[in-house]
Amino acid sequence: MARIELNDVSKSYGAVEVLRGINLNIADSEFIVLVGPSGCGKSTLLRMIAGLEPITRGDFLIDGRRMNDVRPRDRDIAMVFQSYALYPHMDVGRNMGFSMEIRKDPAEKRKSKVAEAARTLGLSNLTERLPKALSGGQRQRVAMGRAIIRDPRAFLFDEPLSNLDAALRVEMRLEIARLHQRLGATMIYVTHDQVEALTLADRIVVLNGGDIQQVGSPLDLYERPANKFVAQFIGSPTMNVIAVEGGETGVTTRNGTTIALPHLPDTGHAAELGIRPEHLDVVDAGQGDITAVADVVEHLGSDTNIYVNVEGIGPLMVRKHGNVPARSGDRLSLRVQPEHAHLFAADGTALRPAS
Repeated sequence: MARIELNDVSKSYGAVEVLRGINLNIADSEFIVLVGPSGCGKSTLLRMIAGLEPITRGDFLIDGRRMNDVRPRDRDIAMVFQSYALYPHMDVGRNMGFSMEIRKDPAEKRKSKVAEAARTLGLSNLTERLPKALSGGQRQRVAMGRAIIRDPRAFLFDEPLSNLDAALRVEMRLEIARLHQRLGATMIYVTHDQVEALTLADRIVVLNGGDIQQVGSPLDLYERPANKFVAQFIGSPTMNVIAVEGGETGVTTRNGTTIALPHLPDTGHAAELGIRPEHLDVVDAGQGDITAVADVVEHLGSDTNIYVNVEGIGPLMVRKHGNVPARSGDRLSLRVQPEHAHLFAADGTALRPAS
């Protein structure tokens, strides 16, 4: 497997700089997920690692060897793309083993490697089918099998599940997690999907505007975001953010509501309060911090999502486990769980992540 280092890596297209000073160390066998909004540079970074895009500045190393000028095929990296890109006239077995066929590896060796990859991915009974006879999930497995057969030092995934429906995404997400456990391979994975990032990653790299905003475990980023961007990007539904004025032991909202946060330092420098939907409690009238009016109530069975409006504050979202007997138009009293509150300075920096 591979240890990957990016040292002060940048990428420019003419005068347009799309990635700036990227520093990232990826341990052997680690599963790294790159996330960020469209245009943040995550797919470009992946393609630079693969050798499909040249690096403008900085150094890219695999196991200590500088790889900037090494051809893609000589980097010993396998890439799984969003598009399956299977040969329609070849059956599954030949599609998976075609790279070995090009290298003129012996037929018996190809057959053995294809059978091994097919067993790993649950394709053993499909090796003689053409791609048109496969489901989307099965086609993506074939694309993954084609990568596995190469026995690379690292796997790169560029939004591999985005073409699948919701049920298949769940199935394939589990397959990728199991594949990582079985192979113990170094994997770098690009996605827009919050659930994929939070469930697959050993560490998540959050990118925005060509810069790394934060690197950490899924739980670190969820509970201790470095800034407002990370706080609102990680987690679905997104964090509620309320404009406030800081005080000595708490904050005051624009409608004059005071929320006590005595356990948090630097409340006097707070410009915004962040609170995740599940950390707002619905309590008896007069017992909460905020009085709200329910706008839309979604009963999901396992959870209830309540979209509310607060005079002088605006819309908020509340998520509670189980069924909450609320209806549109109800007046609700909401209490902020202070131990889960996040405070942000005027520049968006977290004053102190919630502990």
